[in-house]
Amino acid sequence: MEAFNLTYSDPSTFTLTGFPGLEAAHVWISIPFSTFYIIGLLGNFMLLYVVGKEQTLHKPMYLLLCMLALTDIATPTFVVPKALGIFWFNLKGITMAGCLTQMFFLHMVSVMHSATLVTMAFDRYVAICNPLRYLTILTNTRIAKLGLVGLIRAVLFILPLPLLLSRQPFCANRIITHTQCEHIAVAKMVCGDITVTRIYGLVLMFVINGFDLTLIALSYGLIIKAILRISSKNAHQKALNTCTAHICVMLTYYTPSLFSNLTHPFSQGIAPHIRIILADLYLLIPPMLNPIIYGVKTKELRDKVGKYTCCRGDLLGPLT
Repeated sequence: MEAFNLTYSDPSTFTLTGFPGLEAAHVWISIPFSTFYIIGLLGNFMLLYVVGKEQTLHKPMYLLLCMLALTDIATPTFVVPKALGIFWFNLKGITMAGCLTQMFFLHMVSVMHSATLVTMAFDRYVAICNPLRYLTILTNTRIAKLGLVGLIRAVLFILPLPLLLSRQPFCANRIITHTQCEHIAVAKMVCGDITVTRIYGLVLMFVINGFDLTLIALSYGLIIKAILRISSKNAHQKALNTCTAHICVMLTYYTPSLFSNLTHPFSQGIAPHIRIILADLYLLIPPMLNPIIYGVKTKELRDKVGKYTCCRGDLLGPLT
């Protein structure tokens, strides 16, 4: 069926192309897009529901998981509905205000996600290196305050990006070769001097990733040091198991994130649709995998989720 051609020509409107050169395959590309998005939403909402219902899960670790789930819900939600509009109905137009708003929330939530991973690394450090003081050091109130600090940090760091771009003159050809209003893609449409914007974006990327990864590495360095002091093999294994889920989540987030960011300076030899696919997978795969990883690796959470899914099965059983 022929797609609706609703691309805007208004000069105050930007045009998102989707995957250049793969327009004929947009409908097929939308299948994994929507599938990953729906699986991610179901998994993260299930996690929030179970933790909210179960009093025994009202602990710092699970509060952090809820914060992670909220960022995992928000991240693809800022991108996927618009991308599906492009794939299904050729709705490529987006206002400048809408584009800058999407860019702000997209990058802000990403910084918030990174801050949550840092807090989770600190949580694992306290749990292994100071287990007797865990509940006094990391209370639910303190975790909530750390989350608020992470949110304020994200807003303050990212807000200058759209503000700087909004003051720049944009070229007449306002076509963004992407499915989303990524900062670098939008900056390429500016006809004025973007030296300050470009430098701020690069410094921001390296400072945030460098600072957060340094804190995570420091936490895990201290964790490994503490584990090596333990003589019992079982204790070794137990300590490592408590970190496995967090390490997997970090790898699914930072690996595609760094790879996607580092491909921009060397993008001349890379096909545009490859860069776009990498950027989109970075927004879709971690939110889908994170609740699965924690559901598999965390026995207490797995048992509680099983309790609710089994209950639903028992209720439906007599009806079938």
